[in-house]
Amino acid sequence: MKNSTWILVFTLCAILVARQAAAQAGQSAGSKPAGAQSAGTLSAEAVLPLSRVVLFSSGVGYFQREGTVEGNASLELSFRTAEINDLLKSLVLRDLDGGQITGVNYASRDPVARTLRSFSIDLTGNPDLAGVLDQVRGEMLEVTASETVRGTLLGVESRSAVEGAAGAEETWLNLLTERGLRSIALSQVREVRFLNSELDRELRAALALLAQSHSQDRKRVVLGFTGKGKRRVQVGYLLETPVWKTSYRLVLGNEQSHFLQGWAIVENTTDQDWRGVKLALVSGRPVSFAMDLYQPLYLSRPVVVPELYAGLRPQLYDEDLAAAAAPQEGLQKQAARPSPSRSLAGAAAPAARMAEEAYAELEAAPALEPMDLRQGVTAAARAGEAGSFFQYALSLPVSLARQESAMLPIVGQDIEGRRVSIYNEASQPKHPMHGLKLKNTTSLTLMGGPITLFEAGSYAGDAQIDSLPAGAERLLSFALDLETEVAPAARSVPDRLVAVRIARGTLTSTVTYRREKTYTAKVRGTRGRELLIEHPLSPDWTLVEPREAQERTRDLYRFLVRLPAGGSQELLVAEERQAEQTVAVTNVSDELIAIYLRNPVVSQKVKDALTGVSRRKAELADTLRLRQEQERKAQSIRNEQSRIRQNMDSLSKDSALYKRYVSQLDAQETELAGFLTEIDRLAKKELDQRKALDDYILSIDVK
Repeated sequence: MKNSTWILVFTLCAILVARQAAAQAGQSAGSKPAGAQSAGTLSAEAVLPLSRVVLFSSGVGYFQREGTVEGNASLELSFRTAEINDLLKSLVLRDLDGGQITGVNYASRDPVARTLRSFSIDLTGNPDLAGVLDQVRGEMLEVTASETVRGTLLGVESRSAVEGAAGAEETWLNLLTERGLRSIALSQVREVRFLNSELDRELRAALALLAQSHSQDRKRVVLGFTGKGKRRVQVGYLLETPVWKTSYRLVLGNEQSHFLQGWAIVENTTDQDWRGVKLALVSGRPVSFAMDLYQPLYLSRPVVVPELYAGLRPQLYDEDLAAAAAPQEGLQKQAARPSPSRSLAGAAAPAARMAEEAYAELEAAPALEPMDLRQGVTAAARAGEAGSFFQYALSLPVSLARQESAMLPIVGQDIEGRRVSIYNEASQPKHPMHGLKLKNTTSLTLMGGPITLFEAGSYAGDAQIDSLPAGAERLLSFALDLETEVAPAARSVPDRLVAVRIARGTLTSTVTYRREKTYTAKVRGTRGRELLIEHPLSPDWTLVEPREAQERTRDLYRFLVRLPAGGSQELLVAEERQAEQTVAVTNVSDELIAIYLRNPVVSQKVKDALTGVSRRKAELADTLRLRQEQERKAQSIRNEQSRIRQNMDSLSKDSALYKRYVSQLDAQETELAGFLTEIDRLAKKELDQRKALDDYILSIDVK
């Protein structure tokens, strides 16, 4: 046989015996396969069966085991490595009848390769038979080839397969036997046995560890209890679980009462079947995070899971912020004031005839049988408070196989709801949505989730709600209301001055900005509508018409408009915002002053102050104009004198023209001196007037 064949045979034999050695080698390996216990250690799954499961909507579940132990006991649980951190963070142990908890031991998280290197024979590099034997030089072996030989291993060497030829090599074992040195070709070896029992045990333990690492990555946790006699014990812990979900069916009834059926969707993603456990579903969202407690930490950070909220479709509606103070109000408030009807553009005659024919066919069709969801399904949950949260406790024990899911009925009650149509320009600019003003008249907190609606025995649409406490109200919409049309129209309104004041040289004007939008609604059909119109709410704008809305959420106003069958209504929504504008009084133009003087909103004191400012500014402007006029005249004389002097340079001093130029210069100098004197006087006057204006402006404090 070839060397590779012997290696394969040896490896297969070692694996076959590995399972027998696994239980003995568990403590040396620092880990052991799932389901195997060392001497004196019992399986906790058998002694402490799973009795209670509490699932939270934050993505964790609480698992509780209960049973009895006698005397001193060690119970073993098995967990996936990824679950150990949650276990270490949350494990709760109770010995209810006077015993004590001695401790919790769990397998190390050292890598398999590192653990393998701790054995006498290192199997980390997937060594062949020669590699294994090379690590045990000096050990006593029993080698079976053509005969059985016992001896001490000197070493392993490679030789040419054919003496004197290069190329193929063969591995030989060199043994020191009682008769002396002996070499045996490894290809001839059928069996190798270690005569050192400790070395043989180490090899088997290393192989058992390798076999375990090939299975699921699991860790054993041993719980220690000490005491006398039989005692009741409990073990509880948190593990990551899928978020439990809810879905509802709502059968629309009369104008007020409807039937709601709710189902909880749960998943058993653990590695153990749930057999007759008490199941509770908690609707709160406690803070939960992951922290690595299973290995040395260099930086502790919570692992934050994204919140599992639904998108914008289907529409979710915020609650009325005033509902808590007045829960019985809502739609009973006064509707928006009626105004003269404005008809929307009607449908074309052919389209109207087609619609009438379609309605006629529907009326002639046989009516569907009403849908009664009470038949055969009974809600199996007791609801109640659970500390800061709300929980559904299943009345009957639940059995659910591992890696399976289930739908469990938790709600089955009549519930109040008022039919409305809901219009939101941003969602659907033309038609409102059929909706329901749902009031939670059950004693339960309804978890958020999808709702499938049925009416007259047929599917009516889908909706979605957020968590709804008992007694609270919430809107839901499920279909487009094609019989109702809404046309919004915005109108610009000029700004309006409401107040002016002057203080410390600054003029502050208060301006009111106004924006208006008219919603014209019309219903075509034989049934009137209660229409809720949603209008965006801006914090810096104040609602002035209507004076108040029927509902107000964080982002929206809701106005109620009652539409008679075939009728129309207008709703005017007006909002105002005030803003202040400041400007230095010295920079206020004469045109703006004139506007303020004509505006009846401006007080007489402000007008008098502005008149005084205007008069002083006018006087200052006159002085400035006179000074500039004198400066222009003086500059004109200087220009003329410059021209005359240039001409005199080319003339004889005895000439008549030269003498005339001298006479002109003399007269101009006299005139220029007068202008300069007047300029100095006007400049001083201007300076005094400017100071007087500034002092006057700073002294004004009127409104």
